[in-house]
Amino acid sequence: MRKLFAEGLGTTFLLIGVIGSGIMGDTLSGGNVAIALLANAIATGCILYAIITTLGPISGAHFNPAVTLAFFLRREIAAKEAVRYVIVQVIGAILGVWAAHMMFDMSILQVSSTDRTGIAQWFSEIIATFGLLFVIFGGISSNREAVPTLVALYITGAYWFTSSTSFANPAVTIARGFSDTFAGINPAHIPMFIVMQIVAVGIAAVVLPKLFRD
Repeated sequence: MRKLFAEGLGTTFLLIGVIGSGIMGDTLSGGNVAIALLANAIATGCILYAIITTLGPISGAHFNPAVTLAFFLRREIAAKEAVRYVIVQVIGAILGVWAAHMMFDMSILQVSSTDRTGIAQWFSEIIATFGLLFVIFGGISSNREAVPTLVALYITGAYWFTSSTSFANPAVTIARGFSDTFAGINPAHIPMFIVMQIVAVGIAAVVLPKLFRD
């Protein structure tokens, strides 16, 4: 239960960071999308560093079904525990979206109308998710203490060098469908994003063990 609570709470804070900074950045940028995205990226990187550092010793700080699946394929987490992780990650992510809406005095229940689709963005999600797993397992192999920094810096950068703005997380993808704000995604476009994220996990499961050794 302690691990599950850590996963749920961490994912909640992750989405508060993603959605809240998206709303704030969009509100204060005066229509400058670049400034809004910069604020969104920096805030997301900051919250990632904070929650991975504090909750990593408890649950492993997955906060991401793709990461949990990757650890399952490495036989480092049992199937039942992995399923429980994914459930609390999705629930925590949606709660985080609702919490952000409440903080900014917005309607809690929303459905996004932001279109995010097409081959370019789908391919970007493969790159984004593979890259995330690359820095996680590379960090575990070389310097475990650096993993929070590696993940935070990678996601901050990937917001800018991927056309999808690097969702790289099925729970985050689902939750962002419930926010018609700067960081939202049309629910109709969620399934393909998740498929691409899972494809990236499969590629990583083949490639990364040949590169990194624990």
